Amino acid sequence: MNEMEINEMIIKCPACSVEGVAKSIMKEIEIPHFGKVLETTIQCPDCGFKHSDIISLEQNDPARYVIEINKNNLSVRVVRSQSATVLIPELGVKVEPGPKSEGYVTNVEGILTRFEDAVKKALNLFDDDASQENGTNTLKEIQNLKKGNGTATLIILDPFGQSNVVSDNVEISEIPENELNTLKTGFSHIEE
Repeated sequence: MNEMEINEMIIKCPACSVEGVAKSIMKEIEIPHFGKVLETTIQCPDCGFKHSDIISLEQNDPARYVIEINKNNLSVRVVRSQSATVLIPELGVKVEPGPKSEGYVTNVEGILTRFEDAVKKALNLFDDDASQENGTNTLKEIQNLKKGNGTATLIILDPFGQSNVVSDNVEISEIPENELNTLKTGFSHIEE
């Protein structure tokens, strides 16, 4: 990573509202598989608030990344931008970006772990029989995939083309205009 520019400012803390104590650090850097990004960190010594984020400074063509989940692909590197939708259609699981969505770098097994954690939370929230049965079955399927048993399809849909699956086995294609228009980006829109 090459540091290009670092900006530091003392600002009002967004958590405790104390003026002139929080430090905001912004630096533009180059990250492999992400490209140019703005790394931001806010820290407040008064209340302990800390927030970090990475914001992509590049926009590419919309892209669909598809890879089979199997025992040989669990360690494949996955870069998910803050604007990407991640889904495994065979399991009926999908994560769409929202206003607080963040990008991350993980592997296929890490994606499965994120879905596993989300299903466990859902099982704690919904106690009706149908939800419990569906959630338990989905959880078992995810855990089997993590053990290398069975196959499924991992799909990442990125309207800004900032995600990546680092493998020779990934299929990368354009997202058709009609599908692109239905994707969430995590950004607010003002319509007239």
